[in-house]
Amino acid sequence: MLVDESLSALRQLDWRITPETTTAHHALLAPLLGMKEYLAPVVHRDLPYGADARQRLDVHTAPDAADRPVLVFVHGGGFVAGDKTLPGSPFYDHIGGWASRHQLVAVTMTYRLAPEHRWPAGAQDVADAVAWIHEHIAEHGGDPDRIVLMGHSAGGAHVAGYLAGQAGTPMTGVASAVLMSAFFDPAPVQDQPTIRAYFGDDSDRYRLQSTVTGLVECELPLLIATAERDLPACHRQATTLLDAMLTGERTHPLFMTIPDHTHLSEIYSLGLDEEAFGGILARFVGRTCR
Repeated sequence: MLVDESLSALRQLDWRITPETTTAHHALLAPLLGMKEYLAPVVHRDLPYGADARQRLDVHTAPDAADRPVLVFVHGGGFVAGDKTLPGSPFYDHIGGWASRHQLVAVTMTYRLAPEHRWPAGAQDVADAVAWIHEHIAEHGGDPDRIVLMGHSAGGAHVAGYLAGQAGTPMTGVASAVLMSAFFDPAPVQDQPTIRAYFGDDSDRYRLQSTVTGLVECELPLLIATAERDLPACHRQATTLLDAMLTGERTHPLFMTIPDHTHLSEIYSLGLDEEAFGGILARFVGRTCR
């Protein structure tokens, strides 16, 4: 758990995403992870799940792993940036270490970026990574029939697209999904350049591209999370989805606000502030992968 001094410092950080605030988040949280054994015992790097140079994944496991549930993490980056590892930092290798400590195998993946690759490329890349997992993850100690998808921000939008059927492939082996500060409907945020970079400028297509209806119809257990000090658009997206789910007949998802955290710190702090989110995530994975 974060020490009191660090948590106090976190509350002073600006919630908005700029190069300066990103650097400040790294400066605060990276050293804390560096004091821990944040890496999984074994990491297999840059395994291709497709032909594009961006279609690569890392597998985080342990020498004695066998038939463990698989946590798949899809990073954010506003649809136009981001990677499965951030050079010179523990991010996002720390997710693999967290997973290993909880008797999971983790897969962290990159995907093709906008504007070169537009909707539904992200959902298709998630589908291709899942297909790779079905074929190969048993070699690394994972169970291909117990997959938990976890996407943050734009990565959450890509996971949501896959769950909503936008990849055009059947969904098999997925036990549950975690959607953190994700975007579900491009229409309310169409003024953002990165949204248009991925979804395009044709607002008449936004209803087709929305994942709200598909997620309402999705029968998988879902954990939907935002940070207390998140981007306002993320709060609005999450409540829009929740409202649609409550209007329909879908089982109520696990829905939470991660206290004290920002859009960045909610994922950077996994393994540090377990009281805020990590413990709930571990319980969710455990009960959906029995």
